Amino acid sequence: MFTKSGIAALVALSLSAGGAWAAGGEGHIEDVAFSFEGPFGKFDQNQLQRGLKVYTQVCAACHGLQYVPLRTLGDEGGPHLPEDQVRAYAAQFEVFDAELDDFRPAVPTDHFPKSGLETAPDLSLMAKKRAGFHGPAGTGLSQLFNGMGGAEYIYSLMVGYHEPPACAPEDFEGSYNAAFTAGGYPEECKDENGHPTVPGSWISMAQPLWGDDVEYDDGTEATLEQQAEDVAAFLMWTAEPKMMARKHAGLTGVIFLTVLSVLLYLTNKRIWAPIKGRKSH
Repeated sequence: MFTKSGIAALVALSLSAGGAWAAGGEGHIEDVAFSFEGPFGKFDQNQLQRGLKVYTQVCAACHGLQYVPLRTLGDEGGPHLPEDQVRAYAAQFEVFDAELDDFRPAVPTDHFPKSGLETAPDLSLMAKKRAGFHGPAGTGLSQLFNGMGGAEYIYSLMVGYHEPPACAPEDFEGSYNAAFTAGGYPEECKDENGHPTVPGSWISMAQPLWGDDVEYDDGTEATLEQQAEDVAAFLMWTAEPKMMARKHAGLTGVIFLTVLSVLLYLTNKRIWAPIKGRKSH
């Protein structure tokens, strides 16, 4: 009885959590198989370098990464650029030096610049801010094996620009995006209860990626989907630069606890074996 009740409760929890994810966020989120997802996943160095190029040539015109030190571009587990390339990359930015009371070229110990526009959010923590349960069940197991979903949101946002639905008037401001849910809706696209009748909403940011916006050094074709996936992976790394180290520490801890549990079990059996083996008279 207890087992059946437990299974029923678990199924109900999974369905309710999954339903909340679907109903609460009406945007269309694509499920992308990123290399860093899952307990054994890791960042693809080449992909991070491509994502850095997309960010630099497209996103950096408006958005910043103020919480990311430039020196981390050379870290293992990240883009892992050579030291001279990190210095050259940093030098293309200017930072204000209080001691000089003037601007100077950035060095690896500086951080990425802040956003160039007040209305453009900083992207340092975007992947974590947009994270949430995704996948079939919201019990936490989906997070463990599939990841948080922040990178999927960024990817879906980049490829989610479409022509406005037929219900929208031509003069409605903004661009229609099937993944974005925090924007406005024209009254024509709402039902009698005021609920949206179309997925996504209108976003003030114009479509940033179109395909072939950059030229990859490794020969990868710069399609819209490829660029979106690469920059999403790069922004996931900026939000979780120590993800690989954390996973390694977690795996080490699990192995240690497993071995310790087996030793404690065997020790317990050895200690109590003489007592349990006695025959009662």
